Amino acid sequence: MKSKLLFCLLLSNLIFFSLGAQTFVHEKSNTYVWPAEPEVLSRLDRWQDLKFGMLIHWGLYSQLGIVESWSICSEQEDWIPRDTSVAYDAYKRSYWATIDVFKPERFDPLAWAKTGKLAGMGYVVFTTKHHDGFNMFDTKQSDFSIAKGAFKDDPRRNVAKEVFAAFRQESYMVGAYFSKPDWHSQYYWWDRYATPNRNNNYSISKHSWRWNKFKEFTYNQIDELLCGDYGDIDILWLDGGWVRPGRKSDANRPDRPPREPQDIDMPRIAAMARRYQPGILIVDRTVPGEFENYQTPERGIPATQLNTPWESCIPLGNDWGHVPTDVYKTPDKVIHLLAEVAAKGGNLLLGVGPKPDGTLSEEVTTRLEQVGAWLQKNGEAIFNTRTTPMYRDSATWFTQSKDGKKVYAIACWEEGKPAPKKIAWSGGNEPLPGSKVICLQTGKPVAWKKTASGVELTLPASRTLQPKLAALAFAVKVGE
Repeated sequence: MKSKLLFCLLLSNLIFFSLGAQTFVHEKSNTYVWPAEPEVLSRLDRWQDLKFGMLIHWGLYSQLGIVESWSICSEQEDWIPRDTSVAYDAYKRSYWATIDVFKPERFDPLAWAKTGKLAGMGYVVFTTKHHDGFNMFDTKQSDFSIAKGAFKDDPRRNVAKEVFAAFRQESYMVGAYFSKPDWHSQYYWWDRYATPNRNNNYSISKHSWRWNKFKEFTYNQIDELLCGDYGDIDILWLDGGWVRPGRKSDANRPDRPPREPQDIDMPRIAAMARRYQPGILIVDRTVPGEFENYQTPERGIPATQLNTPWESCIPLGNDWGHVPTDVYKTPDKVIHLLAEVAAKGGNLLLGVGPKPDGTLSEEVTTRLEQVGAWLQKNGEAIFNTRTTPMYRDSATWFTQSKDGKKVYAIACWEEGKPAPKKIAWSGGNEPLPGSKVICLQTGKPVAWKKTASGVELTLPASRTLQPKLAALAFAVKVGE
């Protein structure tokens, strides 16, 4: 009884101490290597057409209503929540024990997929395992999985398989998020020593046997996901970029001491992945080279246009997983992000966290539906587009059709304000003489004229615009 009471108190403290926005951001890697395989290039082109995806963080942290995984890492960061009145080891034990109460009886991945489809999303990346080592699939390599806990008797206990099948049913490209570090594994965080930070806590050179066991453990888990039992996987999205070969320090964090390289033999993993799933996109985040098929700046957008494949992963709220007190971005904000990302040549992977019962909150679904309503009318300017040399003029962003015959102008203005009567731009992307400029939301041409510096468009009357969001897209004919 006492242990149960302590556990409940710890849970309530965890929820109470949950923080808002994180400040830790993964920058994109500084170099890019184009894939050599035709199948990979073909899938990469298809992925670039989709422009908008859903990143789903769901696990023990969802049950607790806190930032994903990081509370069990003893680094001192403002965004890492932990009840400091509880000893660290006791805290970790209480976190691990959440496996005994995480029982999402209303789990409905098809509802997630349908919501995302209404929002205009074309691909999904699902967390099969985050850094805490809790597996959201029925792995044979560990008992620390949703299939072995409170949810073990449910026929849907192999959660990742259910998620992948549901999203395939809605014609998504399917991605498997997998954390390279595993803080629950004795082969990564060995309980012989303390766990001072996110890295493995023992000398790899002195304990090479243990590290080799971790390499085999990692390989076997990825093999389980990609061997075909979970269907066709389009993207292997590997997180935890500090696990990499040939890296002795973290350039972004000079306060952290140098580390031994944490080499998990990516050539072997990639060969296995491509053997099972020819053409799969392998995204070894922040580790430049042949296994980073696209780059993934986190919580931000590159300052300028890039001519290499990339994706900004940005949460809809402040946190990746479900936090009851979270504050969500408005539909206008998401559309503005999407316009900027597309104009700069990237994709937007929007983070969504299901609730512990397995459903999406109404705040999430309402926002996604509103974004989808806008994209239904204006999506031609986003989907299947590529960059144009002039990609921005003030708050207007530009994309172009893949054949280069149309340029799209996406005019954005401050949310909550009425649509302007006119927009103008200069520096290029001007309509051909005598051609029509179409407002995608109404499907009708708008009046336009050349000016001394460029072009000016007269917008439709605000009362005719539905949905009433702070952006409009226009199709401009610029080539034959």
